[in-house]
Amino acid sequence: MAADTGSWCVYAVLRFFYSLFFPGLMICGVLCVYLVIGLWVIRWHLQRKKKSVSTSKNGKEQTVVAFFHPYCNAGGGGERVLWCALRALQKKYPEAVYVVYTGDINVSGQQILDGAFRRFNIKLAHPVQFVFLRKRYLVEDSRYPHFTLLGQSLGSILLGWEALMQRVPDVYIDSMGYAFTLPLFKYVGGCRVGSYVHYPTISTDMLSVVKNQNPGFNNAAFISRNALLSKAKLIYYYLFAFVYGLVGSCSDIVMVNSSWTLNHILSLWKVGHCTNIVYPPCDVQTFLDIPLHEKKVTPGHLLVSIGQFRPEKNHALQIKAFAKLLNEKAAESGHSLKLVLIGGCRNKDDEFRVNQLRSLSENLGVQENVEFKINISFDELKNYLSEATIGLHTMWNEHFGIGVVECMAAGTVILAHNSGGPKLDIVIPHEGQITGFLAESEEGYADSMAHILSLSAEERLQIRKNARASISRFSDQEFEVAFLCSMEKLLT
Repeated sequence: MAADTGSWCVYAVLRFFYSLFFPGLMICGVLCVYLVIGLWVIRWHLQRKKKSVSTSKNGKEQTVVAFFHPYCNAGGGGERVLWCALRALQKKYPEAVYVVYTGDINVSGQQILDGAFRRFNIKLAHPVQFVFLRKRYLVEDSRYPHFTLLGQSLGSILLGWEALMQRVPDVYIDSMGYAFTLPLFKYVGGCRVGSYVHYPTISTDMLSVVKNQNPGFNNAAFISRNALLSKAKLIYYYLFAFVYGLVGSCSDIVMVNSSWTLNHILSLWKVGHCTNIVYPPCDVQTFLDIPLHEKKVTPGHLLVSIGQFRPEKNHALQIKAFAKLLNEKAAESGHSLKLVLIGGCRNKDDEFRVNQLRSLSENLGVQENVEFKINISFDELKNYLSEATIGLHTMWNEHFGIGVVECMAAGTVILAHNSGGPKLDIVIPHEGQITGFLAESEEGYADSMAHILSLSAEERLQIRKNARASISRFSDQEFEVAFLCSMEKLLT
């Protein structure tokens, strides 16, 4: 009797939900229609607004090209790409109007341009209009201690909405990796849209780290140790990757900065027909005045590392490998060795990380042979590179590696991580000749450093010459040619 009653209750519940199915479907359909109509009305309003503020030159309406770069007043490689891109476009399309969406509300437009000239020696030939955004806090990672990728992506949509409400462009370029803004500007703003991708928001490597339960800077140890949490995070990552692929596929053109980034974007966005590699512009020219012949102010050899003190740069591996070199290899060569870690500290977390690295050096007994140079001037940087024998890089899956290019341009023998951009694009043979070395493990780095030091000065000189000859493909001029070729589809 109880079983019959239970079966009847289950049947009643199922019947109830079935009775709601068709009304629910109709309501969803009506809401979708209202949503489409609402978006169409907004788009119509934005197009009228755009026409009301449009300008003409010589009787021809001017094209408005906008870059979405909320941190345009920073001094990193991404900002160098932005200013070089604007300079290239202004040379070829001087009649267009250029706009930069920025969240740097504490400075003026002129101060931003002065900063670009001071940091990168880039001066634009024509004016740029700045649209200042007040909701940049919505894309800051510190605001989202959990579900950071999702929080920043949704925040970028709201920040993009603020940008779109202030100025509607004809051509929209996301130059900072906020792919979730692409459908907003394409379908609501009616713009032609493009992307320059420095690093995918999520990558297949990130999925692999979580799937294999490996701890990392983006996979906390308490999650990697728990099978259930790892499964939940993997589902979250897969869903996010699917949506990321959908929004990225809205782009009319896609430019990526390396072969590594290309492989990941192709697997996620699936837009191979409009995707090209455009290597970032590296300021190699400023390092070419450093003599290739080894200059020894002090006896022995100097090993130099360049990179911000961020966790993914893995400076600890450099110190451990260097300690192994000193303890096991250096005694055989008789060389006195010094490792200098040069980098920037952005905040207290970075400063704490440097203190941890100092402690590591003391624990390994190599503190007398390891120096830290924080936020030094460019002239000091050049001086260290001019004296260095080896340039070190240890980041796993670095998307490109501007620091690696700079070390090669300055004439150091580069030893980089055997992954990402350094492996696929930078430390590769030039006309069949070796340009540097790659390693992965602590032992591998120690062995490679010992091998480089065992070479004669003439052999190292030949490697330096090969490396310097190979990096011309990363110059400003090469970037301009490739960038303008990709942009042609959006501007003609």
